[in-house]
Amino acid sequence: MKLVEKFEQARGPFYTFEFFPPRTEQGFSNLLLRISRLADLKPLAINITWGAGGSTKNQTLDLASLTQREYGIDTVMHLTCTNMMQGSVDDALRAAKDIGIQNILALRGDPPRGEEYWIPTDPRFTHALDLVTYIRSTPEFSEAFSIGVAAYPDGHSDAVHNEDEEIEHLKAKVDSGADFIVTQLFYDVDNFLRWLQKIRARGITVPIIPGVLPIQTYASFLRVTKLCGTYIPDAIRADLEPIKHDDQKVKDYGVSLAVKMVRRLVDEGGLRGFHICTLNLEKSVERVLENLGWTPRHAKVQNKLIAESPGSAEQPTDTNTELIVTPASATSSATTGLAAHVPKDGDTGKGEANYAATWDEFPNGRFGDVNSPAFGTQDLWGGFGRIPPIGSRPSTLADITALSLRFLRGEITSYPFSPAPLSSESQLILPHLLRLAKNGWWPVGSQPAVDGLQSDDGTVGWGPAGGYVYQKSFVEFFASEDIVERLEKAIGKVKGVVDFLAGNKMGDLRTSMQATERNAVTWGVFPGQEIVQSTIIEQESFITWKEEAFSIWTNWASQFPPGSQERRLLEGVRDTRWLVNVTHHDFKDPDALWRFLFEDIGLDDPSLI
Repeated sequence: MKLVEKFEQARGPFYTFEFFPPRTEQGFSNLLLRISRLADLKPLAINITWGAGGSTKNQTLDLASLTQREYGIDTVMHLTCTNMMQGSVDDALRAAKDIGIQNILALRGDPPRGEEYWIPTDPRFTHALDLVTYIRSTPEFSEAFSIGVAAYPDGHSDAVHNEDEEIEHLKAKVDSGADFIVTQLFYDVDNFLRWLQKIRARGITVPIIPGVLPIQTYASFLRVTKLCGTYIPDAIRADLEPIKHDDQKVKDYGVSLAVKMVRRLVDEGGLRGFHICTLNLEKSVERVLENLGWTPRHAKVQNKLIAESPGSAEQPTDTNTELIVTPASATSSATTGLAAHVPKDGDTGKGEANYAATWDEFPNGRFGDVNSPAFGTQDLWGGFGRIPPIGSRPSTLADITALSLRFLRGEITSYPFSPAPLSSESQLILPHLLRLAKNGWWPVGSQPAVDGLQSDDGTVGWGPAGGYVYQKSFVEFFASEDIVERLEKAIGKVKGVVDFLAGNKMGDLRTSMQATERNAVTWGVFPGQEIVQSTIIEQESFITWKEEAFSIWTNWASQFPPGSQERRLLEGVRDTRWLVNVTHHDFKDPDALWRFLFEDIGLDDPSLI
């Protein structure tokens, strides 16, 4: 069913959920279980994101097909037009139509990086407006879809236009055939209400669905708001400051804040529908709707009260269209072989399904569990990451080394492998990271050894307070094949003490680990819970990250014209270096990993550079 028609039929508050295609097969399977459980909350529809330039096209279509056809959930497929190859827009629209999808969120997507004029693109599509116009003007698609578009209450992160210009552009998209609007996330409700009034005054009358993102962790909150250009009110910053090292309190605050925001938007803005960004997690979403009193359970209670009221006629008040019953497979455990979070007092539900809802809550993202649907969290409505502005033109290996050292020393706040400054945790091992970088082995990921520090520690703590956290030390860096061979020989002599994974762009993999071996490198012990393993290193997760890491070299190189010295250098590094991960299992000795690398392997040897 078309979403705009469902908006009209909804008799009360309604909501949609947003998911992104997971990066691994197991994450994909577990997301289906997660969606099937969240379907019990009766969302009006779910949204499936589309990676920049079609980077997740197959996964998006596969996921959308399952949710639309097999689960019977109306699905909104995101579709971007930037860098889409000739004919790919038609292919995507036909595929969506064939699987019964009737709703598209038309987005521009990430802008071309640098001078990407040499990548073949369809000249018809440079903005979301072009995509809307094309769909509405093409007989094959014009009546097939309800089209949504994006709006940015805090301004677009690219800051190309001022607010009035952005509103005019939004009006043009609506005039061209868009029939609903979904906003980017925001936290300044006062500004949103002002913006909403301005939008309506301009004559934009289609439904506006605010984007709501419950805060999951303090670090992810800062990252996402920075990437989206979201304004954070001072009051929210002040509220988060004293609790930022307690993940559970941050999560609780995120739920409470989302509930307060939604209530204000209903009471003061007259809004009925909301778009909830899940980040492929479920517990906070469930808690927000429970606290709002919007779940089907609440609707049944309200119906019963109305039916039992003296003199009142029995009236249905369910706000959402009924969904097909969840498949039986959804009752199977998604936590096989994993430590699960035991429900706390106040959590709804008991047993296996509830564990599946919470086992990957702390933390989520790149350094998490490859089985988690949230592994490799995407930037909202874009790709897995953008190359930040560098401001330098590396033409030699020494230039790359200098850039890496500047980032590690805090002289610059981002570089291609990190959109954010060096973490305080990495500062604990900074001399070792600098030593690696000085020798041309540029580090891109690491963590220090930790032996039972309190979970609310301001540097390495995570999860709820009152627990203790542990870490094995590891480091990831780019190295030559000679280093990989040295590592392989040295680790063979200390089997069981050190493990490594190394891969290159061509797909070659060398490792001391078995294909199914899982190395928990971060875990926590919390009151009333089983041991929680929040970070797992294994072949599948490493290969997933390796592919992204080498794509970063490609994207960085694409900022420079073909044939330029800078591009030849960066592509040469991409084609010849290996990404290496080395983990030391002695978490009680903070220097064990570094003695192994610098004394046993001899990474300071000038002949290796």
